[in-house]
Amino acid sequence: MGILQRKARQYSNKAIRMGWLFYDWANGAYFLVITTAIFPIFYNAITAAEGADGAVNDKVMFFGREFINTQLYSYILGASFFMVIIASPLLSGMADYLGRKLLFLKIFCYMGASGCIGLFWFDPQHLEWSMTALFMANIGAWGSLGFYNAFLPEIAPREDHDLLSAKGYSWGFTGSIIILLLCLALIMGVGDHLTRWAFVGVGLWWAGWAQITFRRMPVKVKNRPEGNLLWQGFRELRKVALDLKGKTQLTRYLLSFFVMSMAIQTIMLMASSFGIKEIQLPDDQLILAIILVQVVAIPGAFLFSRLSRRYGNIPVLIAATALWGTTCALVYAHVDGTTMFFIAAGMIGFMMGGTQSLNRSTYTKMLPDTDDTASYFSFYEVLEKLGVVIGMFSWGYIEGLTGSMRNSLLVLIGFFVVALITLLAIPQKRSFA
Repeated sequence: MGILQRKARQYSNKAIRMGWLFYDWANGAYFLVITTAIFPIFYNAITAAEGADGAVNDKVMFFGREFINTQLYSYILGASFFMVIIASPLLSGMADYLGRKLLFLKIFCYMGASGCIGLFWFDPQHLEWSMTALFMANIGAWGSLGFYNAFLPEIAPREDHDLLSAKGYSWGFTGSIIILLLCLALIMGVGDHLTRWAFVGVGLWWAGWAQITFRRMPVKVKNRPEGNLLWQGFRELRKVALDLKGKTQLTRYLLSFFVMSMAIQTIMLMASSFGIKEIQLPDDQLILAIILVQVVAIPGAFLFSRLSRRYGNIPVLIAATALWGTTCALVYAHVDGTTMFFIAAGMIGFMMGGTQSLNRSTYTKMLPDTDDTASYFSFYEVLEKLGVVIGMFSWGYIEGLTGSMRNSLLVLIGFFVVALITLLAIPQKRSFA
């Protein structure tokens, strides 16, 4: 029995697994309320103004340069992902070397929650400062996931990864729906002027529920090494890079995941803005569509888990990628009204839960027998974030160039085609694949 399997057997009790699941429950609030539902509506409303002739001016100034408001939004998120790319490999190497995954998980969690609370003071007249809170929140959310995901192979054996990963995402979707409904009840019951308090609520929800995870995750602190700690972190990463050589199945999977992330994460981050500007959905219709996405994502995550047990992870991911590309083509060509937007939202939600869950568990199954899980997941997270940077900047650039978000979908379709080709090239040598 290998290192990971021994650790998984040792820690595979219900309390620890429940503690791990609670972080999905905690930070799901950020991904739904801040990046998908309430904050995009708030941001688009507060940074646009209707003129006397009825025309909407959606231009904003940022450090003396003019941008479309949603273009700037995509650039800020892209820049935050770039910061995660810089920090993640170094910190993950240090976390493995010192046994401090939980410490770095806490640091990023509190940074993200503080950023959410900071959005309470968002001021469109001072975007240079206001966007800093969003920048911090996104770094915290995505930076924490690498350390969180790295616990999965330690707390469960490989055969349980698909199901536990699916449970994590389903807990995240469920918790995020609850906090969204609470925020909406506050806004609708008292008034729109309390919208900013929803951002504070998300920060408190995230940091509060995460305490269960922090108390239950296994901690194995190592003695501080002699010499330069930063150099030791780089040594850990160098070991991972050397281990990847010759592992054709793993490297091709990571390449496909990289390209897939360019499209999937961009869709998830910009779908609300697309509905607001391209379809001109009323706020209540947009919120309903977002709730629909979260609800159908739960059965999607579990169905993909079941299908992977029967057909293998890679064949299911191939089918999902093809469906993603088809959905993007459908949205580009036919989604121009409320009904078609809801149909597309349902399709995206169903695939979102299953694809994200299966990507995470597929990677954990492909990991070699190692104790350096945080370092390995840093590669996973860096590839995902670099993909998001490319996707978000591509989306923003095409929107700025053509004046339409719809045209940005074309490049996402191209990403899915490349990801599909790469998945088809993965050797089918192991039962899980």
